[in-house]
Amino acid sequence: MTSALAAAPGLHPAEDAYARLTEVFPALRVAMWDTAPPTGDGWVSAAGLAEGGAALDSFLSWDDAQILRDHGRRARPDVVASFALHRYAWPACLLITVPWFLHRRVPRLPVQDVCFQRALGRMAVRVTSFGCLPDDPAAGLPGARVVADEEALRAEVRASVAEHLGPVLDGFRTRMRRGPRALWGMASDEIVEGLWYVGHLLGEERRAVAWLERLLPGATAPYVGSAAFRELAGPNGEALPTRDRASCCMYYTLRPEDTCVTCPRTGDADRIRRLTATA
Repeated sequence: MTSALAAAPGLHPAEDAYARLTEVFPALRVAMWDTAPPTGDGWVSAAGLAEGGAALDSFLSWDDAQILRDHGRRARPDVVASFALHRYAWPACLLITVPWFLHRRVPRLPVQDVCFQRALGRMAVRVTSFGCLPDDPAAGLPGARVVADEEALRAEVRASVAEHLGPVLDGFRTRMRRGPRALWGMASDEIVEGLWYVGHLLGEERRAVAWLERLLPGATAPYVGSAAFRELAGPNGEALPTRDRASCCMYYTLRPEDTCVTCPRTGDADRIRRLTATA
């Protein structure tokens, strides 16, 4: 599958970034499509999830079955929906943040231009518009949206993620028993934790943290809070990076003793113990 924007070899605005993403994170592969999205065989469109109907019901049933298989009991419907939203939003945010991080290009991806095959870890996208800086070699391609500077490009990232995730959050909202602020808190966490993780895989964790702190400094509606990174001191004085999530994934409802290391419910002493053990 190829995109109409591939006007010159090596100048597709996102293809190289997606290939690099797969190199360091083989569990996610991204393909381009132009005239028709993939269908059948487990594919779901973001537009279908945003509609909140049969496509979303089928998507949620996958998580319901997985939770039952892994934990021997069913989760509350809102917990199932929270898990399912995370499993879509985490890779969906990477479609936008990774090209920005690697090449300073920001694809615009409305819901009708993204499909997901969760069992295979595949996404398919159609890129018809992207933001870039004036000195980008791709600035002359069809669909390029040239912006003035790095801050304007960060605004493009925030706008692109909001354009894509906003309708998806609306589709999930009635299933999750959470208001708009809580849902956008989840979106903020998916942006930060996805690129933070990929930055680590790329060997560029410090740069990823710095870029995310500038991307989400706080007071950037509709997002909630800031990137919220901080450091803890380990037993030998070593710096242990962590952050405070704006939302909770609800995993504690299945295993109360097992929270995420960045969860608001996880105290610093427990974080230090777990981060030290991981190191």
